[in-house]
Amino acid sequence: MENKTLMQYFEWHLDADGQHWNRLKEQAGELKEVGIDSVWIPPVTKGASKDDNGYGVYDVYDLGEFDQKGAVRTKYGTKKELLEAIKACHNVGIQVYVDVVMNHKAAADEKETFKAIEVNPENREEEISEPHDIEAWTKFTFPGRGETYSPFKWNFQYFNGTDYDNKKKKAGVFRIIGDNKMWNTNVDDEFGNYDYLMFANIDYNNELVQNEMITWGKWLYETVKCDGYRLDAIKHINHEFIKKFATSLLKEKEDFYFVGEFWKAEINECQEFLEQMDYKIDLFDVPLHYKLHTASIVGSDYDLSTIFDGTLVKENPLNCVTFVDNHDTQPGEALESWVGDWFKQIAYSLILLRKDGYPTIFYGDYFGISGEHSIEGKKAAIDPLLYVRKKKAYGPQDDYFDNAHVIGWVRHGETKIERSGCAVVISNKDESSKKMFVGEARSGEEWIDFTNTRKERVKIGEDGYGDFPVNAKSVSIWGLAD
Repeated sequence: MENKTLMQYFEWHLDADGQHWNRLKEQAGELKEVGIDSVWIPPVTKGASKDDNGYGVYDVYDLGEFDQKGAVRTKYGTKKELLEAIKACHNVGIQVYVDVVMNHKAAADEKETFKAIEVNPENREEEISEPHDIEAWTKFTFPGRGETYSPFKWNFQYFNGTDYDNKKKKAGVFRIIGDNKMWNTNVDDEFGNYDYLMFANIDYNNELVQNEMITWGKWLYETVKCDGYRLDAIKHINHEFIKKFATSLLKEKEDFYFVGEFWKAEINECQEFLEQMDYKIDLFDVPLHYKLHTASIVGSDYDLSTIFDGTLVKENPLNCVTFVDNHDTQPGEALESWVGDWFKQIAYSLILLRKDGYPTIFYGDYFGISGEHSIEGKKAAIDPLLYVRKKKAYGPQDDYFDNAHVIGWVRHGETKIERSGCAVVISNKDESSKKMFVGEARSGEEWIDFTNTRKERVKIGEDGYGDFPVNAKSVSIWGLAD
């Protein structure tokens, strides 16, 4: 079975020109050609404005079809263009995973008055006011869509928190008071209880809310014919609901794919969540991302032999999606932890060329980042790795993680994949080399460096070993030329 690679097909500062779905449609064939087998696309639902990235969710049933919040289109295009882009991907054999944001709603149509208690933002279990009336934007009537697709209208009864009292013109965290209305308990315990994140917080203790969101999840899949969902901010959402949501979709399509953004750097918390989900969904390997970030910052003082310790790809390889960076970690964003430029190609080799994990290429790394913190794309550095992943990186894996500054591994290849097999060597310090066994059957073969940073060839000895060089602070990927 061919190695598969995912691309996160957006970055935070894409031009708000409504052309992104058209770009995907036009680039689908090129993406498949370089080795991309699936794309994770940004939220397809109408946001708070035509420039909203989709995480300020307004109407989940508006995919760029109704004149709401200043435009018919979303930031990325119209519903028609979205469906055409997904069809174009399917036509070339690329699966599509849609980013779904189910934690909150934004940009309500009307204000409502109700009772709430202000809580300490640093400890949401600590009440810092008496119950009192507040006026907040919590009523969603969707005047542009009406009751098309769904008659469900949102009001304060379906939320349990908000962030602004219009009556007193005061920002804060306000817990809405009502029968059986408290913060959900099956959420992350940071800040005492991390149910509340932003805007009007959806109350998944409410059964009507659960039923509506599951109905919508099925509707979205049936409407756009996607292959899976990327679940946003799931540490803030009732974990029992996430499991129920995934189970319901899997009954509709048993191979529907789920990957969750559970932003925790501690491996044990990630593992506990996977267990709660009965392993129905995968998780992004956040612990590995932070290891890659630290390695790029620490530089030559980092012990590369420990790079995979405490990561999902090491401990739960069948349930992890590996990544280097994403839209939240790019410079200037909420979770900024950008992997340093000198380490980028090394980092991608660590996720693309090993046997475990489902690796993700970030659009911003591949095509570049716009905006105030603009960064040029690294397509030229990533393409050779994609090529080796698709053509060479198969078979049993032997690790040579026996040095703090020079590590390597060998993929021995598969007989069914002609000329497969590769040897990878990484240095975070000086120019060096590593002697590694690739097989006596390889004796006499001459291997080249697919990164093209080393021009010589390595001849495999009669004993099956090769001495594979690497430049300082670099990676070289050795294999048989095609």
